[in-house]
Amino acid sequence: MTIDWINFAPWSALAGGLLIGTACAALILFNGKIAGISGVLGGLLGGLFKPARGDIGWRAAFIGGLVIAPVIYALAAPFPAVTIAADNAVLIAAGLLVGLGTRYGAGCTSGHGVCGVSRRSPRSMVATATFMLAGFATVYLVRHVLA
Repeated sequence: MTIDWINFAPWSALAGGLLIGTACAALILFNGKIAGISGVLGGLLGGLFKPARGDIGWRAAFIGGLVIAPVIYALAAPFPAVTIAADNAVLIAAGLLVGLGTRYGAGCTSGHGVCGVSRRSPRSMVATATFMLAGFATVYLVRHVLA
């Protein structure tokens, strides 16, 4: 493995990590809520039918921020070029598998990996290790065994 030193951007990665960590810490400290997107979105969609008092606003603001952030970014800088080396069927299957895993794992990578591990949750540590191992195995199989 080699590092592409010309396009290596540790400062933007560090800034992004600090922003995510700060946002997650603020949400749990000030609201007592975990910043896992599957739980936030699931609570918002479920809350539309059975709203809990004071629960819809912060969830809608959280999702709204995720939608508005790329628009604000686009005003400051062009989006980087993205190349996806998979067809639509593979992307749809991958998305469905991730969604299924999120339901069975009682949370997503952001909820378990960022928030759960930082709280030393045993369930989140096992879930994050499982996500990572499954990702490693999938990349190995697709790139080295099936290629």
